[in-house]
Amino acid sequence: GVIGIGGGGGTSVVAAGMRALPLGLPKLMVSTLASGDTAPYVDVSDIIMMPSVTDMAGLNRLSRTVLHNAAQAIAGMAAKPAPAAAGKPALGLTMFGVTTPCVTAIVERLRADYDCMVFHATGTGGRSMEKLADSGLLAGILDITTTEVCDLLFGGVLPATEDRFGAVARTKLPYVGSVGALDMVNFWAPATIPERYRGRLFYEHNPNVTLMRTTAEECRKIGEWIGGRLARCDGPVRFLIPERGVSALDIEGGAFFDPEADAALFDAIERTIKPARNRAVTRLPLHINDPQFAKAAAAAFLDIAKK
Repeated sequence: GVIGIGGGGGTSVVAAGMRALPLGLPKLMVSTLASGDTAPYVDVSDIIMMPSVTDMAGLNRLSRTVLHNAAQAIAGMAAKPAPAAAGKPALGLTMFGVTTPCVTAIVERLRADYDCMVFHATGTGGRSMEKLADSGLLAGILDITTTEVCDLLFGGVLPATEDRFGAVARTKLPYVGSVGALDMVNFWAPATIPERYRGRLFYEHNPNVTLMRTTAEECRKIGEWIGGRLARCDGPVRFLIPERGVSALDIEGGAFFDPEADAALFDAIERTIKPARNRAVTRLPLHINDPQFAKAAAAAFLDIAKK
């Protein structure tokens, strides 16, 4: 295991080294910054951030206790490592609350033969999944919830990076994707929504998370962006389109039901993804959370995984 101690400069230097280490290796950073925004230091790693409470200007009765606890924590993690991983190959899946029924059903169908690792599609979730893919730790990807692209393109708070889908192209892993939650851009509380979006259709997911429905024009741009990235992939790619809705909100009678916007999204993906020998787009007359859609997604993955 690795332990680090630092203020602003020390945390930046030590955390950079920790991020380069393998996932699963114990990493503990005692920092004066641990109670603030730690995303720049942790990123998609598994660094444990521990507040130092006082500054690192010598020892005192409180800092001695904090450092003692930190030493015991890293020693405990190093002395009792996690059991060896199961022999089943690992899969990466992306999920949001509004696509949970779909992803849960897929996991149930595949868990007997695969170690299913579900990532919350919050920006860091997608990056974490693709980091594992680049590290050779995944045998395939079921990217059901590609919503992070919406936030990237339209200023949401849970964005992907420009390298989204890059690991799929680099690794050529078996890939099944879909349009999960592409009907929404994420913001925090209503007061944080940019002025340019005032007057749009919103849904309060909870008091701290506000969802904005994507328009037909935005959906066209999202579809073109995703299709253009996947068109660069030479590995086996299957992209499934649920024609009756892309999230729990995008359903007849739902807050985000908008067939025109969905049609713009679907058409843009089909137009840009460029079907080829190893790459195909399939439309299904189902909602994304229909059990039959999950069945089709699992079957599509098993089909390309065997080839």
